[in-house]
Amino acid sequence: MKKISRMTLTVLACATLMTACNNNQFKKTENGLLYRFETTNAEGRQPQMGEMLIGEMTIKLDTVVLISNVGHPDRIMQVRPDMFKGDINEGLQMMHIGDKAIFSIPADSLAQFIGDHRMPPNYKRGVNQMFYYEIALSDIVSVEELQQEQANLEEETAKRHEEEPALLAQYIKDNNITVKPTASGLYIVVKKKGNGPKVSEGKTVAIDYTGRLLDGTIFDSSREADAREAGKYNPNRPYEPLEYKVGAFPLIPGWDEGVNGQTEGTELTLIMPSKLGYGERGAGNDILPYSPLVFDLTIVSVK
Repeated sequence: MKKISRMTLTVLACATLMTACNNNQFKKTENGLLYRFETTNAEGRQPQMGEMLIGEMTIKLDTVVLISNVGHPDRIMQVRPDMFKGDINEGLQMMHIGDKAIFSIPADSLAQFIGDHRMPPNYKRGVNQMFYYEIALSDIVSVEELQQEQANLEEETAKRHEEEPALLAQYIKDNNITVKPTASGLYIVVKKKGNGPKVSEGKTVAIDYTGRLLDGTIFDSSREADAREAGKYNPNRPYEPLEYKVGAFPLIPGWDEGVNGQTEGTELTLIMPSKLGYGERGAGNDILPYSPLVFDLTIVSVK
């Protein structure tokens, strides 16, 4: 099952959801949480502390939708200890699988706990804004299941770490790479040498790129043809060379090392161990922890 990222979970925990309703329609718990159940299933299991909820959720600040996964049930929130009296965690534990409910809390209460700087842009202190959470609960992941998932992930990650050197060595052999790696372990294969100015700190460069895993899977590209071939085409992004100022733009170490000193017009391939890429954390759904990477680059301009 697809999981919401940690960053998204943080947003979910720091906001609230629903369609705007008159607070007079809500009941109130002893701790001050406003709630209303639209669908009830008293026979369904209730969430316990530490468990993960699966379902649909929309979060609003007054009438402004902050986040919603309606139509795409997913992991939406983990039950945690209350941050303050009447917070959303009290409401989560009131639900049953099959329930649909709306919970509301004062925006100022949350802001007092997490700080105004972490609140949505449309938040204004002292004007009685309300967060609304509209939740349809379809399933629950138990603490034991979560712990087993974590154990499996740690085991898989350790296995990938152990296997990485052999996989990289096999790739070098299978692709007849004859250049020697740099001291860091980076392989720089120059396919065509350009004769323009050199890449150096402070200069602005434009680089066309395609990033692949060792099995050939494309995870990102500035080239539309490659993106379409990989099924990664996104009509909302421009397909053009990446332009940035060297030394002032955060890039993975292998890219920085491989591009530095190259000349405009150069075409090259960088083959890098994971420590020069995304390391033990990986990136997104495609780049798992301890994934060696291959980048095909063209240095379009150096200014």
